[in-house]
Amino acid sequence: MGAPSAEDESSADGEPIPISAIQHAVYCLRQAALIHLERLWAENVLTAEGHILHQASDDTGSRKVRGVRRVTALHLASRMLRIAGVADLVEFHPSADDRETPYPVEIKRGRPKLHRADEAQLCAQALCLEEMTGRCVPEGALFYAQTRRRTVVRFDSELRALTKSTIDSLRDVFLSHQTPPATYKAALCRACSLIELCRPKLASKPALAWRERALAAALRADDDPLGEA
Repeated sequence: MGAPSAEDESSADGEPIPISAIQHAVYCLRQAALIHLERLWAENVLTAEGHILHQASDDTGSRKVRGVRRVTALHLASRMLRIAGVADLVEFHPSADDRETPYPVEIKRGRPKLHRADEAQLCAQALCLEEMTGRCVPEGALFYAQTRRRTVVRFDSELRALTKSTIDSLRDVFLSHQTPPATYKAALCRACSLIELCRPKLASKPALAWRERALAAALRADDDPLGEA
């Protein structure tokens, strides 16, 4: 999960949702809001390794390898979905009709995950490529540095639905300017670099929720000191 960049700016003013936010939102919608709405970030070993890994694919370039055109750092966008970002690598494979079929490849640290955050980010890239090229993009791949192998990802109806619903959820967050409340999930929270900023255990305590309700009620009373309706 990479640190936010200038291209990650997103708002309710017509700016596109960054594709990287989709990965964050599938992992945790609150994490996505903290990063892309509140502009908070914290490095840990995992994020630092991911940043170093992506530096090799940050420069735009194009070359042919065994008949396949390979473009790095390719800018992508979808006007229909209002998303935009940069793909690590897109291969353009020759087809029988003399047209090229895009094949996105996203570089990740570690190994394949149990959740589908990486797959949704890759699927969002495919949706952009389909709109930009008019070609069907049936699959792509995630390259994991730890295994040094590609994991093929099929862009089936289930993954496409997850990706689009996540984009809708992100748009609701950006339009409302409200960060979702914290929910502690041990397997996800322990690996999150924002755990000290998010503090999900504390934020999830019933006592804190009661305090926030009491504070809100006190503020409303302060607005109407005579208690009039």
